[in-house]
Amino acid sequence: MIYRFTCYSILTLVNILFRFGIPVFGQQHPNVIVILSDDGGYDDFGCYGGKEVYTPNIDALAKNGVRFQSAYASASVCAPSRAGLLSGRYQQRFGFEHNISKRPTAGVAPEDIGMDPQVATIADFMKYNGYKTVAIGKWHQGDGPQFNPLKRGFEHFYGFIGGDRPYFPIHGAVKPTQLLYDDRRIVPEDSIHYLTETLTNKAIAYIQQYRSQPFFMYLAFNAVHTPVEAPLKTIDKYKDVADPLRRAYLAMLDNMDENIGRLIEHLKQEGLYENTLIIFMNDNGAATNNGADNGQLRGLKGSKWEGGIRVPLIMQWPAKLPKGITSNAMVSGMDILPTSIDAIKGKKIQGQQIDGISLLSSYKDVKNGHDYLFWRRGIARAVRHKEWKLIVVKDDPILLFNLRDDLREQHNLAAKYPEHVKEMLHKLTEWEKGLENPKWLSSVLDNDQNQLMKHRMDVVGRAAERQYP
Repeated sequence: MIYRFTCYSILTLVNILFRFGIPVFGQQHPNVIVILSDDGGYDDFGCYGGKEVYTPNIDALAKNGVRFQSAYASASVCAPSRAGLLSGRYQQRFGFEHNISKRPTAGVAPEDIGMDPQVATIADFMKYNGYKTVAIGKWHQGDGPQFNPLKRGFEHFYGFIGGDRPYFPIHGAVKPTQLLYDDRRIVPEDSIHYLTETLTNKAIAYIQQYRSQPFFMYLAFNAVHTPVEAPLKTIDKYKDVADPLRRAYLAMLDNMDENIGRLIEHLKQEGLYENTLIIFMNDNGAATNNGADNGQLRGLKGSKWEGGIRVPLIMQWPAKLPKGITSNAMVSGMDILPTSIDAIKGKKIQGQQIDGISLLSSYKDVKNGHDYLFWRRGIARAVRHKEWKLIVVKDDPILLFNLRDDLREQHNLAAKYPEHVKEMLHKLTEWEKGLENPKWLSSVLDNDQNQLMKHRMDVVGRAAERQYP
């Protein structure tokens, strides 16, 4: 007997194939996962030269994809860096210049401190193009209800609103910004094992839930931000490290890498690995207080030295990208939004400015990267153009470095190349004309003094740098 397929039976077959991650009617749209680590040291990731910690899964992303060697965060501290990533533009364009604080500037109400609701996020763009959108982990874009991820384009949010929280369950009262949410429901503290693992478990659950349709996931680990709380099962691996802070930090980084491996393994099990674009990035340079190491890069989190803004950035997409590529193109966290839209061949939301460029083309040639990148936080400003880097901090002497010859930023060439100083100052001034005044100030009351001190040429060495957070 000849079996006659009905429309219903065809649809049933299609649904079954989708359920098992099998492409139907040609190539499916790719999934996109952005993984963000917090306050990691540039030299602590194996593929960037790290020797003390075991990061095989992050290293495998680089081995199987593209590793950028001149990648930058749009800010040297957590919240504005994330705002740049989420918006695809310089966060100063909408007044997001400092970490979230309770110090509004003139004309700004305290409840309005956060990422401008009129600015579309990467989730808004992906949702606009038919994607399921999930945010997991640290948010840090404003405490008020209008800034909640569920109001910013994400259909799901499993994480906490603030900038930090403990990794183990909190006993007693929990600060509102540290509460762990599952969408609108507060997650009981006693259900948290170790937060990095708990966040990964939820990420895996969402991958399983949306395996038959394209999804975008923003997985923002709070590891390896303070408090430095190592998972007990991992810390013994680093018992030979003398410094207890460094030992615990390495264990935390190791654990995050292990959980990234679990996530990738699940993608493979679901048949989603080949057609998932994974972008891994660190949000800024090594912190002054968590035991991280920037290696040869000068400076730490909060500074305009390379150690404050240059970050690991890796892109892997087995179905589309070559393996083992090292790119010297100058790129930014702002590029993640346009890269995601490019990958899905999506449409942009009209009226939303984007400063980023697609990494899918920029990795191929240094000429395809940014020509200029700019930074500003309070009295400290910087600009990079090709091999040149300029730092300007209020009335301190102007600093100019040739990063091609002097990546450690040891030799100030401002007096020798006044024409470069003049040109780059002009570009910086022109860029600033398109910015809004900061809507709030830093919560660090002596931030300006710290900025002045940390950018002095005679502040040399990690011990000296850590004096000025």
